[in-house]
Amino acid sequence: MWAVALRTVRDPEEAADALQDAFISAFRAAGNFRAESQVTTWLHRIVVNACLDRIRRGKARPTVPLPETGQFNEPASPRDSMSERETSLVVKEALDQLPEEQRAPIVLVDVEGYSVAETAKMLGIAEGTVKSRCARGRGKLAKVLGHLRNPDAIANVPTHESKRERATPERGARRPQGTPGDGEGR
Repeated sequence: MWAVALRTVRDPEEAADALQDAFISAFRAAGNFRAESQVTTWLHRIVVNACLDRIRRGKARPTVPLPETGQFNEPASPRDSMSERETSLVVKEALDQLPEEQRAPIVLVDVEGYSVAETAKMLGIAEGTVKSRCARGRGKLAKVLGHLRNPDAIANVPTHESKRERATPERGARRPQGTPGDGEGR
């Protein structure tokens, strides 16, 4: 449970608090456990929900820890920590824009690394539903976060509709001469 909480919130103190909240919730809801799944699956779901709640609360009241010493030291690695932090915030905001039904499977599969089958058990939905929700959510994230991959492009991420339009030409439309399929160039 600790590993799930730590991977979800990525802060040991927040993970400890979320885990404590989760176990309190599990204790209170123990009488409602229907044994339709394993206890570990049920607990994982409670931990993930507690972490997501904590993340949402943190966004409503963001805090920045003060340095323990009076000096500001450069990071040991030459990475741009401010840029990484900004990217992290942009990704979190993009995840927040997704509906909960898409966000939870994406967090569990893509962020936490759970398999589709494990995620389906945790969320109490079919594996195909996990796959489709992840696909739809990833499509939305790709559109919102396209500028991170290519900063010069303004969200030129193809959508399902634009892919279909390119794949099936309109009826009666003619191909330009010299394109494959018109008999030339063989």
